[in-house]
Amino acid sequence: MTKKITTTIMVRAALLGAIAAVLMQFGLRMPIFPGFLSLDIGDLPALIGAITTGPLTGLLTLLIKNLINPIIFGTNTGGIGNFADFVMGAALILPIGIIFKKRKDNLGYIIGSAAGLVCLTIVASIMNYFVLIPLFSRIFMPMERILELAYAVNSNVTSLSTLILFAIIPFNLLKGTAVLILGFIIYKYLAK
Repeated sequence: MTKKITTTIMVRAALLGAIAAVLMQFGLRMPIFPGFLSLDIGDLPALIGAITTGPLTGLLTLLIKNLINPIIFGTNTGGIGNFADFVMGAALILPIGIIFKKRKDNLGYIIGSAAGLVCLTIVASIMNYFVLIPLFSRIFMPMERILELAYAVNSNVTSLSTLILFAIIPFNLLKGTAVLILGFIIYKYLAK
């Protein structure tokens, strides 16, 4: 039984991860956010995996997506963007996967979604402030330039903390909400 479950999880995660890597390529640049933030629904397959098979499938889907994406499509961030995508995706997907595993109904999905959005907001704020943006600024682009790009589309951004408050948090909430709404629609279809 365990071998069958493990094989099912691996196969489903691999298939969903490949789909997610392709979906990640169809990101939209939004004029209200800096150009380095792209809205995509690449986390949707991980969400589907998490609610159909469990949180481990969702996590493995995110991992596969972010490992094969730069290999197939390349990267402009030296892997920092893919690492960020994995961390933020996990922050959103794991809470809903864990809660939905215990309560498989609409309320479980809604509670899991709320928990996922809260977790995503906290993780995105902390990781971008202390790790991701400082690392990117040391390797690729000075912090001043990052802030200039953000200020060009949002005059409230004057420092790293205001970048987090006025760009990173709203962007992740928008992306997370879009993925969760689409996921709910698909979940309702799969539930039938």
